[in-house]
Amino acid sequence: MAKDAFAEFMAQAYTMELEAVERYATFAEQLEVHNNKEVAALFRKLSQIETLHAKKILDEMGWPSLPPMPVPYAWEGGEGPETAPQDEIHYLMTPWHALQLALQAEQRAAKFYEAIVAGKAPKKVRAAAAEMAEEEHEHVRLIQQWLASVPKPGRSEEHTSELQ
Repeated sequence: MAKDAFAEFMAQAYTMELEAVERYATFAEQLEVHNNKEVAALFRKLSQIETLHAKKILDEMGWPSLPPMPVPYAWEGGEGPETAPQDEIHYLMTPWHALQLALQAEQRAAKFYEAIVAGKAPKKVRAAAAEMAEEEHEHVRLIQQWLASVPKPGRSEEHTSELQ
C-alpha cells in the first residue's frame, strides 16, 4: 500500500462495496426483464443494503465521494470479493438462490478482510480490516436468518443454473 495505507485501504473497501451495489442492480434489471419480479426486488434490496455500507465508508472517512485512486484494483479472479459472479444468475432463480449468492459474497468479503488482518499491513489498516471482517460476519448471520425464512427450492429447481 502507498503513502497513506489507511486511506488506500478504505478506498479499496469502498470500491468493493460499489462493485457489489452495481452487480446486484444489474441482476435486478436482468430478472425484471425475465419477469422474475420477486427475485428482482430482492436484488434491489441487496443493492440498497450495499449502498448503505458504501456510504458508511464515505462518512467515516469524511469523503464527499471516492477520492482519486492511483491504479485500478486487480482482484484475484477478476472480481471483487463481495461481487456475486455474473454467471450464477438465471431467470428461474428463487429468493433462496439469490440469498445463497449473497451469502457466498459476504463470506468471501469476510475472508478478504481476515487475510489483511493476518498480513503485514500497518496496524491501523489491520484494525479497520478486523472491524470490517466482523461486519461481514454479521452480514453472513443476517443473510443466514433471511435464508431460513424463504422456501428452499425443490429438487427440480436446485440446479436451474444449467438452464441459462
